[in-house]
Amino acid sequence: KMRLGLCSRSGDILEPMITPQWYVNCSGMAKRATDAVRNKELKIVPADHEKTWFQWLDNIRDWCVSRQLWWGHQIPAWFATKKGETGVLKTDMKSNDRWVVARSEEDAYSKAEKLLGCSRDEIVLERDADVLDTWFSSGLFPFSGMG
Repeated sequence: KMRLGLCSRSGDILEPMITPQWYVNCSGMAKRATDAVRNKELKIVPADHEKTWFQWLDNIRDWCVSRQLWWGHQIPAWFATKKGETGVLKTDMKSNDRWVVARSEEDAYSKAEKLLGCSRDEIVLERDADVLDTWFSSGLFPFSGMG
């Protein structure tokens, strides 16, 4: 039996739109966390919870941090093209090497200059409109609040 998504207000049919997403590779962090417990550098209290710790972290998956919302911390990624360049689309997987991740737009321009081999005045940067997942962005608070 097929289920059809409907809007609760208008009754309109909801159609999913598949879009590229940003992910954080969590395997390195998970390995360090499990190794710390196995090497007795970190102690889980009560010890009964070690099984849950290992089950979760030994089977960790990449974390999708993209959200398509109009509020939040914008993802620090820019799509770089040369002015007048055609046929390079940010939604095309073949163009994934055109994304630059940087702390600021100035840094993004510097990275794009190296990537494209041209000067700043020949570059067009388009910042990704996605914002960070709430849990991920909450980790930014200490940096934004305390430097």
